Amino acid sequence: MPPNFSRLVYVAEFLLPLVAVLMLWSQAGGQGHLDLMPWYAKLILSLSISLAVVGGTWAAVHGDRAWNGRTLLWAAAALLLAAGMAALTYYYHLHEEDEELQDGDSVALVVAARDPGSCA
Repeated sequence: MPPNFSRLVYVAEFLLPLVAVLMLWSQAGGQGHLDLMPWYAKLILSLSISLAVVGGTWAAVHGDRAWNGRTLLWAAAALLLAAGMAALTYYYHLHEEDEELQDGDSVALVVAARDPGSCA
């Protein structure tokens, strides 16, 4: 295979997991939790896991066997990054603010006490 074509395949493979990871993260973790996270955390984790997928493919293609030591290291890196994504999502799930209590638009019932001596 020509080197230019293999580079194109690796770039396409990088973009496919990038889209898949972001879609899965928003569906499994909840879009509300992702909205609370800083953009750089989502960017670093999603780019890193896509890079780990491409690195695992590169190690499988260039090794003697498909499952070699480098492939397993890249797979372990991808699993650690996925665990980091889950931990970050869980952190923002625990520390999200409850909008209903913080709103200030709640309705309170005020009942005036009657004076027992007054006749109305």
